[in-house]
Amino acid sequence: MKRRENRWVILVLLALGLMISHMDRTSVSAAFADHHFVGDFALTHVERGWLGSAMFWSYGLLQMPMGWLVDRYGVKWPYSICFLLWCLAAAATGVVTTLGALILMRLLIGAAESVVVPATYRYLADHFDETRKGTALGIYSIGGKMGPALGAPIAAWLIAITSWKAMFVVTGLAGLIWLLPWLLMLENDFPSKAQLATARQRAASVPLRNLLSSPVVWGGLITNFCYSYFAFYCMTWMPAYLVEQRGLSLEQSGLYTFFSFVGIAIVAALAGWAADRLIARGHDAVAVRKSFIVTGFVGGTTVLFGAYTRSPQMALFWNVVSLSLLGFVTANNLALVKLTLIPKQAVGLNTGLQQVATSLAGGVSASLSGWLLHVGHSYTLPMLAIFMFLLLGATSTVVLLRREWAPKVNESAFDARQYEERAAS
Repeated sequence: MKRRENRWVILVLLALGLMISHMDRTSVSAAFADHHFVGDFALTHVERGWLGSAMFWSYGLLQMPMGWLVDRYGVKWPYSICFLLWCLAAAATGVVTTLGALILMRLLIGAAESVVVPATYRYLADHFDETRKGTALGIYSIGGKMGPALGAPIAAWLIAITSWKAMFVVTGLAGLIWLLPWLLMLENDFPSKAQLATARQRAASVPLRNLLSSPVVWGGLITNFCYSYFAFYCMTWMPAYLVEQRGLSLEQSGLYTFFSFVGIAIVAALAGWAADRLIARGHDAVAVRKSFIVTGFVGGTTVLFGAYTRSPQMALFWNVVSLSLLGFVTANNLALVKLTLIPKQAVGLNTGLQQVATSLAGGVSASLSGWLLHVGHSYTLPMLAIFMFLLLGATSTVVLLRREWAPKVNESAFDARQYEERAAS
């Protein structure tokens, strides 16, 4: 049996793993603001957009296969192998000399990091009940926000004192320290033949067609895309925006990026905890989480105030506030569309499917923002696009995320109680 008494420790490790993955995927944003890096590869605005989006295409392509993998073969070893691969690819980014090789490294990072979220949700589904999901996801999401929050200033600092090449090597290899506690503290959950057969039966009870026929799943795809579009814009373009349009130094841009992502991390953790407390007092879980999600999407639209203000100080203020308010969405959207409204048997597969929308948002956000910057010669059009997607996310939450539209379970394919009995034996 799994050692449930260690679940919070494993949750912290999962949050740290997410933090490292975000540091490695967003380190390129600091390089975008370094004229040496841009000059070495002779990058245009559009090419920066494509380079920023590269990892998201391979990341998205492998989300569903990774969900399928962890539903059947466990969390520990798929995660371990992929973690090693993306750290090595991140470090290798610092030694490549051509744009093609640079893009290849980004694709490898995306492919290996595609295991992170499906594996995490598989673990959370097995170890946390409804009244703890928001808190657990709030803690976990801190890793996703602290990754760019710490990664941006650290990467900027390393570039300033060394070079962009050394920055990639150092940040890539440093993450490998995480592997030791992960391997020592997490039980081996690689299944036996009997357990593998049970896992296949469990997964068969909610096939992909049941997910694709559910309005909840499509609502989740929309909300994840809209949320991630803003978040990934900030990861990819925020340092360049602060340097190029607001006149900050590279080091200052890293500091303000840090404040923005610390803000969303704090709000996400508090909002997840607050929702859990309301649910524990008897309030409907779906209604509570939807209220928080809509509040966050609407609050995030204040990014447009920063786009149109002439005051650099107010622009920096709204830059921090808008992303921080988006934190009301973070944990509650994750809980609602990946756990609360999803049958436990399909958590891994659905998470992989939802992550396709997330990664698509990363690719579209990075490349579309680059094109809009090229067309408009400022960051106003990219921020206007964010505003429109946030309103779409709020609308999708209200209209599509309903309990009666959740994916159906084929009871004849598998008896859930039988699964629980086998898992406990």
